[in-house]
Amino acid sequence: MEKALVLGATGGTGTVIITELLKRGIETVAFGRSMGKLERLSQQLGNPPGLELRTGDVFKADDIYTASQGADVIIHSASVPYHEMTTKLLPMGEAVMEAANRLAARVVAVDGIYPYGRRTGEQPIDEDYPKRPHTRKGQTKLAFEHMFFSPRWSRTSGMIVRLPDYYGPTANEASYLGSTLAAIAAGKPGMFIGNMTIPREYVYLPDAARMIVELACREEAYGQNWNIPGPGVISGKEIVRLARAASGKSRPVIPVGAAGLRLLGLFVPVMKEIVEMLYLTEEPLRLSGSKYERLIGPIPATPFAQGIAETIRALQEKER
Repeated sequence: MEKALVLGATGGTGTVIITELLKRGIETVAFGRSMGKLERLSQQLGNPPGLELRTGDVFKADDIYTASQGADVIIHSASVPYHEMTTKLLPMGEAVMEAANRLAARVVAVDGIYPYGRRTGEQPIDEDYPKRPHTRKGQTKLAFEHMFFSPRWSRTSGMIVRLPDYYGPTANEASYLGSTLAAIAAGKPGMFIGNMTIPREYVYLPDAARMIVELACREEAYGQNWNIPGPGVISGKEIVRLARAASGKSRPVIPVGAAGLRLLGLFVPVMKEIVEMLYLTEEPLRLSGSKYERLIGPIPATPFAQGIAETIRALQEKER
């Protein structure tokens, strides 16, 4: 990979992927809707010489195609809000694949675990685990996978990288832990979505970026799904304990379940859309990284205590 276009550049995942690409000396184009946000991103990264900023609409293949000239890989980390997923995810994916097909560039799509549906059998699960989604979002994500690997895209090849829940300095309110850790860092009361006592898998975003870029650089990795696992599982209570210790502050963090999310959804539509995904906080999935290890080697695994402390410090620095 010599040059990459990153869609959704200013999002939590896009930002860490750009950082990893630049660290490896790969010329990178950051694509987003707002030049102001892209310029702030560039400033945060020290205005690196290998970074180009391009604006456009990720739902328009022509915009993506124009921005991706010279790129051999398109990294699709753009997302849509929960409450718009069932209507917008596929049109966005179609635009990305049309542009990539015209350019004959490879595509890396960053996605989650929703297509698997409810947990059955032993864990951790590998990439061959059956996909039986029982939610609208899971079914939409599975339809995206079918579209993505369709033979009609004859001039491109792609891979889907699947992340569990994630956290890190760049994670925003689109992630389950984003607002929780931001509140703790600021010394404000916060909320935790779902059950706080059942351990779940989380991946630290800088670790995820390293794995994603490693795979993107390997031609033999394309045409497949890949798991991007975390270092293990941790409960919400332990996350809050570690975050409070790192922040030096101890304000209340309240768990929010289905009833609370429906109430919040009266004012913030995305909240009520999370309800159907709460099964993942009661019956969490854990991803196997054995396939990654066979191709690449050891999985980056920042311990939770270190990753959470780094996240809290970064969030506090941002507020100063």
